[in-house]
Amino acid sequence: MSRIYRSTDFFQPADGEPIRSVITESKEATVVAWYIKPGQEIYSHIHPHGQDTWTILSGKGEYYLDATGAKKLIFAGDVVIAHTGCVHGVFNNGIEPLIFISVVSPSDAGYQLISSEDAVR
Repeated sequence: MSRIYRSTDFFQPADGEPIRSVITESKEATVVAWYIKPGQEIYSHIHPHGQDTWTILSGKGEYYLDATGAKKLIFAGDVVIAHTGCVHGVFNNGIEPLIFISVVSPSDAGYQLISSEDAVR
């Protein structure tokens, strides 16, 4: 099993939804490469049983902090952490691709989309 991966081999630009490109997966973690074009987004979601850590390699975006729409700008060089159950997502509001590596730990952290209706409940 390889322990060294070239991230550029996994980034997949797409015109529709951004592509979740799995670099490697074990029971401890799933490592994913993301390439988010300007105007694309990863919708607000949570991982009910684990953490999602993003390392931003290039670009910028509006990072979703909760289901009410609060957000904060993130930039190349940032490490962004969504602890277990924390709402997160991103909208690329820049003119360049937003490129980052995501590590979800553990791999069975789960995934649940969050809507504005969820925020009201």
